[in-house]
Amino acid sequence: MSELRSLIIVLGDQLDPEAAAFDGFDASKDAVWMAEVEEESTHVWSGKPRIVLFLSAMRHFAASLASADKTLIYRALGDEGNLGSLGAQLAADIEMLQPRALRMTQPGDWRVLQSIRDVAAAADVPLTVLEDRHFFVGIDEFREYARSRKSLRMEYFYRAQRTRHRVLMAEDAAGDDAQPEGGRWNFDDENRASFGAAGPGFVAGRFECGPDDVTREVISQVEARFADHRGSLDSFHWPVTREDALRSLHAFIDERLAMFGPYQDAMWPDEPWLHHSHLSAALNLKLLNPREVVDAAQKAYREGVVPLASAEGFIRQILGWREYVRGIYWSEMPGYLELNALDAQEPLPPWYWTGDVPMACLRDALKQTLTHGYANHIQRLMVTGLYALLLGVRPQAVHEWYLAVYVDAVEWVELPNTLGMSQYGDGGWMASKPYVATGRYIQKMSPYCAGCRFDPALRTGPDACPFTTLYWDFLMRHEQRLKGNPRMSLQLRNLDRIDAKEKARIRQQAAALRDEARA
Repeated sequence: MSELRSLIIVLGDQLDPEAAAFDGFDASKDAVWMAEVEEESTHVWSGKPRIVLFLSAMRHFAASLASADKTLIYRALGDEGNLGSLGAQLAADIEMLQPRALRMTQPGDWRVLQSIRDVAAAADVPLTVLEDRHFFVGIDEFREYARSRKSLRMEYFYRAQRTRHRVLMAEDAAGDDAQPEGGRWNFDDENRASFGAAGPGFVAGRFECGPDDVTREVISQVEARFADHRGSLDSFHWPVTREDALRSLHAFIDERLAMFGPYQDAMWPDEPWLHHSHLSAALNLKLLNPREVVDAAQKAYREGVVPLASAEGFIRQILGWREYVRGIYWSEMPGYLELNALDAQEPLPPWYWTGDVPMACLRDALKQTLTHGYANHIQRLMVTGLYALLLGVRPQAVHEWYLAVYVDAVEWVELPNTLGMSQYGDGGWMASKPYVATGRYIQKMSPYCAGCRFDPALRTGPDACPFTTLYWDFLMRHEQRLKGNPRMSLQLRNLDRIDAKEKARIRQQAAALRDEARA
C-alpha cells in the first residue's frame, strides 16, 4: 500500500462488518485499525469476565476481517510497543501510517469519542464520524423527537417506534388508524409474576458457548495480567462470534421467551439465568442486530409459539428502553455524567466488590454479579441499585461499579440506566419517580427473606430489614423534594402516619447502617 487513503477505526463495541465505517472500503487504499489497550480495563476497574468478553470478541472479529481480505492493523494487549492507551496508540500509528483521513462509526462512549477527536486534531488529520445504522433511531432523530414534546417519556417514545416500524401492530390497520396487537401497548400486569413456593421448576437454562482456543488464550492472558481484578472466569460461556450470538438468540426464542414475559421480574436464589435472554452483551458488541432480534420475537408470536405478553415485554426492552437510553445519553452528555439530583454523597460500600453482606438477597446478587459478570434487570434495579439509592451513594460511584462489573456494560446504555433509572440522579428524565421500596418488594418477588435473618416488615430494631429502614429514611430525607411528584403521594401519606419517636429511631438506625457501610 503506497499511500493510505483512510484508516478505519473499529472499537471493541463495533464488531459489525456492515457498519457505516466500512462503506466504500478498498483494500488497496484503506486499512482497519483496532487496538487492545490496558487503559480500557483500568479507567474503571473492570471485572475479568468483561475484559475477556471484549478482547476475545475483538480477536475473533479481527480474524474475520483478515479472512475477508481487509487490510488490518491490530495492536494486541502485550504486543511489544503497545502504549496501553487508546489515544496514545492511535496517535503513534497515525504518525507511522500517515493516513489522509480517519473514519469511524459513532462510538458508544463520549470519553472515547473525545479522545479520538483530540488525537485527530493534534495530528491534523480529518475525522469522519458516521451514524451507527445498528440502531432503529438515529441520534439526530431522537433529538428532534425530544424537541417536539413537552414531556419525554419512554412509553410514548416506544409507542411511536412500534407504529413507525410496524412492530406488533394489528395487521388490518395502517397509518393513523394503526392499533397495537391485542389492543394494548404493554402487558406489564401480566409480566410481574413471582415463582411462588414451588420455585421456577424446569428452566431451559443458559445457552453456553464453550471457550475456543482464542478465548482460552485470552482467559489465560487476563488471569495473568489482571490478576488483582475481581471476577471469576470458570463459567465464561458468552458468545464472542456472530455465529454463536445467532445460536444464542435462537435458543432464547425457542426455549425461554415464552416464560420470560410473566417471570421477567422474578428472582430465585442460586438461579442466575432463569428465563432471561442473556443477549445484551452480544447486542452491545454489535454481534447481533436489534432488528433481527425484534423480528425473531415477533415471528415467534405470529406463529403461535409464544404469547403476546412475552413477545411484547421482550421487544419493549429492545425497541423501547435500549433506543431511549441511547437517545438520552447522546443528547445530554457530557453534563449527564455529573448529575446528582438527590445530592447523594456516600461512598460505595467496599462489600459491593466482595458480596460479604448479611442480607440474603443482596449477597446473592453481588456474588452472582462478581462470578458471572451478569445480573438480570430486576436484580440491578431493585436489589443492588435500590440499596445504593436508599443508602445515599454518590450516583457516579454506582455508575463506575456497574460499568466495571457487567459484561454488557457500554457507557451509552449503562449510564442512563444506572444514574437515571436506578439512582434517580437525573431528577426524573429517565424515570418519573425514584424506584424505591421496602424489603417487602423483594419478599414478594423472591424467597430470599425466608432464609434471611432480617424481617422486611420491621423498620427498626436488630431484626429490621436494612432495605426497609433505609426506605423510610430515604422518604424522610427527601420528603420536601418529592412532595411535588404525584406518583409519590401514596408513599408520602404512609410516611405521615409514622409518629415522631419512630421516625427518630429510623433516622438513628439508618445512620448506623451508613456508618457500617463506610467501614
